[in-house]
Amino acid sequence: MLWILGIITVLVLSGTVYYIVSDLMHIAETNDDGPSANLENLREETGGTVTEEEMAVFQSEGKNPFGQQKDLESLTDRDYREYIHGMSHQKVKADQKWGFYEINSTRIQWLLDGLEVVETQLTNPDIYRNILERWNNGDFSKADEDHNTIWKLQGGTIGAADGILSPEEEQTYINSKN
Repeated sequence: MLWILGIITVLVLSGTVYYIVSDLMHIAETNDDGPSANLENLREETGGTVTEEEMAVFQSEGKNPFGQQKDLESLTDRDYREYIHGMSHQKVKADQKWGFYEINSTRIQWLLDGLEVVETQLTNPDIYRNILERWNNGDFSKADEDHNTIWKLQGGTIGAADGILSPEEEQTYINSKN
C-alpha cells in the first residue's frame, strides 16, 4: 500500500516539475527576464512610454513591438496569450495583475499580421482575432471579458478581471508602470 502512495507521489511531483521547467524554458526563450522586464528595458531606452516611432526603431533592431526577438513565424498560442493578457491589464480592474504591455496600434497590428502567418498552428486563432480586431477598431468595451477569456486559457486562478477601468484609472495605471 505504501509503495502505491510513493509511486503516486513521484508521478505528481514529476508532472509538477515538468510543467514548471517547461514554463521557465518558454520564458527563457522569449524573454530572459519576463514581459515586464522587456517593457522596462524599452522604457529605460526611450525615457518613458514607448511611441510608435520608437517601436519602429526596435523593429529595425530585430525586436518585435513587444521588445523581444520573437518573429511572426515563431508565434505560438502561449505568445498570443501572454501579449494579449499583458495588454489587457491597461484596461481592466483586477485584484492581481502580472505582466504589462502598453496597448498601441503597432502591437495590435503585428499580432493580427502574425495570425495570417501562423493561424493553422494555433489552437485558438479565432479568439485572438476577435479580440485584436475589436481592439484595432478602438473598441475596448469587452476588455474585461477578453482578459478573462485569455486568463482562463492560461489556467488562471487568481486575478480575474471584474470590470473596466475609467479613463482616469487607466492613466493612473499606465503612469504607475512608467
